[in-house]
Amino acid sequence: MPITPSYPGVYIEELPSGVHTITGVATSIAAFAGWAPKGPVTRAQLVLSWSDYNNQFGGLDSRSRLGYSVSHFFANGGQQAYIVRLTNSDAAAGSVTVGSGTNTITVTAQNPGAWGNDYWIAIKNQAGAPGRFRLQVVYSPKGATKWVVAESFENLSISKADSQGRYVGDVLANSSNLMTASVGAGATAPPADTTQPVPPPATLPAYPQTTQIQGGTDGATAPIAPSTSTTTAGAFETALLPTSGTGGVYMLSSVDLFNLLCVPGEITTTTLSTLEKYCETQRAFLIADSDPGITDYTKLSSGSGLNGTNSAFYFPWLRAPDPLAQNAIRNYPPCGFVAGIYASTDTNRGVWKAPAGIETAIAGVSGVAVPLNDGQNGMLNPVAVNCIRNFSAFGTVVWGARTTQGNDEAGSQWKYIPIRRLALFLETSLYRGTQWVVFEPNDAPLWAQIRLNVGSFMQTLFRQGAFQGSTPQQAYFVKCDSETTTSTDQNNGIVNILVGFAPLKPAEFVVIQIQQMAGQTAS
Repeated sequence: MPITPSYPGVYIEELPSGVHTITGVATSIAAFAGWAPKGPVTRAQLVLSWSDYNNQFGGLDSRSRLGYSVSHFFANGGQQAYIVRLTNSDAAAGSVTVGSGTNTITVTAQNPGAWGNDYWIAIKNQAGAPGRFRLQVVYSPKGATKWVVAESFENLSISKADSQGRYVGDVLANSSNLMTASVGAGATAPPADTTQPVPPPATLPAYPQTTQIQGGTDGATAPIAPSTSTTTAGAFETALLPTSGTGGVYMLSSVDLFNLLCVPGEITTTTLSTLEKYCETQRAFLIADSDPGITDYTKLSSGSGLNGTNSAFYFPWLRAPDPLAQNAIRNYPPCGFVAGIYASTDTNRGVWKAPAGIETAIAGVSGVAVPLNDGQNGMLNPVAVNCIRNFSAFGTVVWGARTTQGNDEAGSQWKYIPIRRLALFLETSLYRGTQWVVFEPNDAPLWAQIRLNVGSFMQTLFRQGAFQGSTPQQAYFVKCDSETTTSTDQNNGIVNILVGFAPLKPAEFVVIQIQQMAGQTAS
């Protein structure tokens, strides 16, 4: 704050520098949508590893490609992913009411699915502490020879007015990963102890049916899966893109940031086009799978049918072992593998490096479903079909880096994936990094601060090799002055910042010219 001199001497005043550091955002947070046997259905859930997904969503399930694709993502370098769990419309959460009369507690699985039926509820009143009890959530699937206490909550009460805040409904809502609880109307005491021994004996006792979670179901029909048609959507697509504009993939609108969107096995063109448009609004990028039924590459001679700047299309599917079938080799959609390659390339080289080439050897695969040679690749690449190929020296690698608008005839400025993703990175980073500008006095001092901060950010990227050119002047510019922000703009409360950059285009075609030297006599 300003100093008011009151005596002769030296005064020290600290002045603000005007520096507001702009930090680059993450570029490879993936989002996956699909059916899973368990997990939240009202929000997109962040997972940070395969074990995290396994715990929250039930791991691999032979009825769905979602778990496999998430596994492929983490195996190839992915680090963060949001999961959008889609369920059948008639899926239900299991529950059980423990106790009798009015002294009851109803325990309900946190989310729908048959998974809840593998759990039991044990109540034990605490000796010497009237009104206090322990509630245990016990795991024992059908055919088990023992049971495991998954969660245990001590010193609970049935009173919402409990002075120690141990009301059973609140404790489970805040601490349980599996169940919620509510107390029956008019309850005056906890339910009586359930009859199974706690702790359990070595062999599984006969459980009273009244303590088992019941009624959980995945739905009357088989778990929903993406349509097998490129033209006709089904129940999966309806759950993925509800007409209400809420739920499904739209739950991602509530997350802080995601960059890559994968819907494993989704091939319906209209659905993919809608997903691509949604990605544009979120500054994200769609990784689209090809039709697994295509074994003749010439069927893609006219392209994928998609035409967006924020998507890329990959062919063919990949061959990999299935851990649930004694590692039998099966075909899997490429999106999970490719999203992992995006993540590892961003980490090792930067978002401006094309996620393709000999450095992109895909882990955990045994080959491709449709082998391609140079000539076949040469027919698909100009129509923006990114091929995945197998080379004896490098393994299975991504061998294309075009957006779905990368058809040679389109002539789009967003032809290449790294250029488009770099632009999205810059847009998001600058959007978040310039929030401090709002409501600042709109005049020359502010414009100078903006140029300083945005220019510093761009200079850092230039030094990392993100742009063309050997000097900053050749690589980028930042303009914010009376030319970009006129008096009319100032009167309307607008400040205009113009940022330009020279992107690095990938060396897609390498031409080596060889000339034979004419014979010369020694001098």
